Amino acid sequence: MMIEKGKISSYQMALIMYPTIAATALLTVPGITGMYAERDMWISPIIGSVNGFITVFIVFQLHKLYPQESLIQLIERIIGRFMGKIIGFLYLFFFLHSGSIILREYSTFISVSFLQTTPPFVIIGGMVLVCSFAVRGGIEGLGRTANLFVPMVALLPLLIASLLLKDFEPQNMLPVIEHGFGPVLLGAAAPQAWFGQTLFISMILPFLSDREKGMKWSLIMVIVITVNFTITNLLAVFLFNGTASGYAYPLFTAVRYITIATFFEHLESVTIAIWITGIFIKIAMVYYALVLGTAQWLNLKDYKPIVFPFGLLLTVFGCQWVAPNFETLNQFVVVIYPFYGTLLLTFIPLLLLVIAKIRQKQNKEDF
Repeated sequence: MMIEKGKISSYQMALIMYPTIAATALLTVPGITGMYAERDMWISPIIGSVNGFITVFIVFQLHKLYPQESLIQLIERIIGRFMGKIIGFLYLFFFLHSGSIILREYSTFISVSFLQTTPPFVIIGGMVLVCSFAVRGGIEGLGRTANLFVPMVALLPLLIASLLLKDFEPQNMLPVIEHGFGPVLLGAAAPQAWFGQTLFISMILPFLSDREKGMKWSLIMVIVITVNFTITNLLAVFLFNGTASGYAYPLFTAVRYITIATFFEHLESVTIAIWITGIFIKIAMVYYALVLGTAQWLNLKDYKPIVFPFGLLLTVFGCQWVAPNFETLNQFVVVIYPFYGTLLLTFIPLLLLVIAKIRQKQNKEDF
């Protein structure tokens, strides 16, 4: 029996997944990639995108084998009930942990930029409450919200770049690959982990109304994100040369440079408003995956009764548990997450696919 009765199109799925991957990355990845690759940081997202294409391939290969089941459900089918429950719980913890990290990043950014005296609990709690109602509305509600807001979010880097053209210094990107490919590959570690979040597609694939178009729109989504990451990093290079890593949020810092004819300036508020719609969809998607996956893991008939309890859990974890301060959180994202995220988002699903293919082959030989 399907817990979720709603249906969305493959296009809506791609719109949901765009901010799920890109919303926080557009703010933080330029600083992280710049730390290693400096003026060659624009190449790192292109290399990192390879993991996005690989993960999309893995997700759709698993979906072909188990078209009616989400990631949490197909794990049990592939490796058995006992181990499946353990690995499934590991993924549910990962969803909870990821949601907490996103909320803490959101809270820190809002606190630093605008609400310096507002307690994090209020900022995080307010966002979680809004997301709770969206999650209870189901996947169709998320799809319609993405239809409305995501095109603005996707166009944001391009809009900012066009308004800053007069301040660009293209010579900053020269010489290309001055220090070899080593720093560029190190800079690609963080983007490739973010691209691995395409695994979240596996939680909504059973609810697509046009599954035959799912692969096409997923690949388009990865390409659009790659282009936007590259534009964002180029923007940072043209403005800050190789010093983008000195800014916690290079893209937001760049917005403060915008001045046209002495009256078209101070666009930070508009930028933040657009970005918040993206972060809202990102948090809601991870939140949805958490409650839907938990309901499937526990064999519940409905996920809606656990939405608000998990909202409280996300709020507490985001405020207190995930990191004592921004420096610790940033260190985790830079050093640990590329390995932690890639293991759960790409390598374990790849292992599951290999096991599933071997079992499928054995079953054919038995017959």
